[in-house]
Amino acid sequence: MSARPPRGSGRRRTWLLTAALLVAASGCGLTSGSPMVDDVEPGTIGRGRPLEGADLTVVSKQFTEQLVLGAIMGIAFQAAGAEVLDRTGIQGSVGTRAAVENGDADATYEYTGTAWITYLGHGEPITDPREQWEAVREEDAGKGLTWLAPARLNNTYALAMNQANYRKYGTKTLSDVAELARTDPAAVTLCVEVEFANRADGLPGMEKAYGMNIPARNITDMDTGIIYTQTADGACTYGEVYTTDGRIKSMNLAVMADDKHFFPNYNAAPMVRTDVLKKWPAIAAVLDPVTKALDNDVARTLNAKVDVDGEDPHQVALDWMIEKGFVKEG
Repeated sequence: MSARPPRGSGRRRTWLLTAALLVAASGCGLTSGSPMVDDVEPGTIGRGRPLEGADLTVVSKQFTEQLVLGAIMGIAFQAAGAEVLDRTGIQGSVGTRAAVENGDADATYEYTGTAWITYLGHGEPITDPREQWEAVREEDAGKGLTWLAPARLNNTYALAMNQANYRKYGTKTLSDVAELARTDPAAVTLCVEVEFANRADGLPGMEKAYGMNIPARNITDMDTGIIYTQTADGACTYGEVYTTDGRIKSMNLAVMADDKHFFPNYNAAPMVRTDVLKKWPAIAAVLDPVTKALDNDVARTLNAKVDVDGEDPHQVALDWMIEKGFVKEG
């Protein structure tokens, strides 16, 4: 089993920040970036400016949620007194990981499941989210990387339905869906990506874990974006979604709880170069309150502002940091 990069950038309309971001040929690192120049002061974080004198490079992947998280991290560092180089928006997970591991960047928000399965090469995820984070933290410590406390934000797979079908069938969990599939097989129709339909940690594994037996005629493969609209329109009873996607909120979809905890955990957490953290230990105290505030509802709201409302991800991050009182406008 291999991990999916959460909310794959190839299927998302993303915003590029002002810097042109390049990954050079093999053996070379990032070659460009631009300073973050937000006029912010400490709010509830960064008091006493404990990162004064630090030069920190923040990196992220290219899709919306990562651009927002990268901006959130950089804004927090700035409020604490650091000079921040913005290298957010790298295409793909591997390049982002390599940038931090090789010293081209200092910190990023990464996902525990991606690290465990994709980077560290484990075939099976760990069911408990805290244990998954602890396992990643322990193994990556030997690679010069430190994982700080994780967020509740968990960008993983789920099934969702529109409100009309939610009222009609009343399912709240995947066990409920399995029971509906047993008692009324025609009621359970699925819109899913081709990849999800064939992954061990996707539809086949879900059916096995929950004892579902959904006929092939009830399953339609389609592109991610179409899944959301078809589910919202009721063309399929359930659609495969990512749990932090802004379209869940904007389309008012009801998400089924994974009550048997089948899907891998993709909790976001700061991943920082250990030598940088030793030099600037205040990084942990600066980021911890921010990370604790990040959950799926927050992510859906912020992602929707970008993907649905067309706002700039950096501005969305800044507005949220100010709204929460983490930073103040200078």
